[in-house]
Amino acid sequence: MEESRRNFLKKVAVSSAGITLGGLGMSAKSYARIIGANERINMAVIGTNSRGKAHIMALVNSPHTLISHICDVDSRVMSETVKISGELSGYTPVGEKDIRKLLEIRDIDAISIATPDHWHAPMTLMGLQAGKHVYVEKPCSHNPQEGEMLIEAEKKYGKVIQMGTQQRSAPTSQLAIKEIREGIIGDAYMVKTWYANTRGSIGYGKEAPVPEWLDYDLWQGPAPRRAYKDNIIHYNWHWFWNWGTGEINNNATHELDVARWALGVDFPVKINSAGGRFHFKDDWEFYDTQDVSYVYEDGKIITWEGRSCNGFGYFNRGRGSLIYGTKGTIFLDRNAYELFDLGGNLIKRVEEEAESATTDTMGAGNLDIFHMQNFLDAIRKGTKVNSPIAEGHVTNTLCHLGNISQKLGRSLNIDPCNGNVSEDPEAMTFWSREYEKGWEPKV
Repeated sequence: MEESRRNFLKKVAVSSAGITLGGLGMSAKSYARIIGANERINMAVIGTNSRGKAHIMALVNSPHTLISHICDVDSRVMSETVKISGELSGYTPVGEKDIRKLLEIRDIDAISIATPDHWHAPMTLMGLQAGKHVYVEKPCSHNPQEGEMLIEAEKKYGKVIQMGTQQRSAPTSQLAIKEIREGIIGDAYMVKTWYANTRGSIGYGKEAPVPEWLDYDLWQGPAPRRAYKDNIIHYNWHWFWNWGTGEINNNATHELDVARWALGVDFPVKINSAGGRFHFKDDWEFYDTQDVSYVYEDGKIITWEGRSCNGFGYFNRGRGSLIYGTKGTIFLDRNAYELFDLGGNLIKRVEEEAESATTDTMGAGNLDIFHMQNFLDAIRKGTKVNSPIAEGHVTNTLCHLGNISQKLGRSLNIDPCNGNVSEDPEAMTFWSREYEKGWEPKV
């Protein structure tokens, strides 16, 4: 824990270099001491083992903002991140393991959610109902119906929701999309996206007593109860249907979101997925290899190639998007925009001012700061969020449909108006899920 704390503080120091708060040239720590209570937004960060640390980094670099609470069901993690937040900001937040008690605190203005996937939508709904604004990590839903509920809830409660697809706040990506709209590559008609990593086996878990540091009942929350096994928590839950949503929702969400943004499209008319679990025999329930194609009414195409256990990437990068047009091609990732002519010759390259991580489990970097600031500006000033929940729902539904196609072993015909699978009742049984009694989410 102490080594992970030191490593995180080093990352924050690098990512924060040169950043000034409110134009005053102050550190986050000194700023937190003088900020007026009437000016600031009090934030609670929920789920801080991995991605939540990136939220902490973004928030301590956001003016007029204070991390007032940390919420985690792992007492070790909560103690660690309370300490980290205090060291970075000069204000030690209060720790609370139970989200229900946390949401009763009136002084909390907004929450950021970096829990396991099965909690994202139910917790967002709970936050909105408690009068809080919500920054929710991708995926915004564990199933498509939850995404529909979030859109309905946003309208009902009138609070700000931002999904954590942070590349929508990248200056280089925003520039690329602007220039695509202006015709820099002609008619954009196809996007190839990919993710490649070298994940190892998760083995076969054994049922074991729940560790004393973990509230496993709260960790499971809305998910149907399963016995505790020693290979699930903290990260491997991604690969189990009961809690996770597979690599496609874990990582393709980012690139598929960029692809839709670039082409200006929503739901396709046809989806097909091929792949499987090739590298290891273990408890992993999803796919380590997946190739998904999305075909649109006008013939435009998006593809995603996911390889969880073979890290051979393209352009020497583990992830990215290639946007093909009639006059050229654009490569985009979190750190750069590259423009090529039809012959593949590099015309220009624009880099982000500071790097963001791409294939580690935290994914921290400057884009988190930009994206979180956009969320906070939406609360204070009514600024339009860069990742509206309606856009997040479409992107995550594409991911869910990719998993459904793979699970059923067939192509799916899609209603482009709402993403529903046409004339396929079996496929539509995956549109929602069962919940633990008493934990059913409601708008």
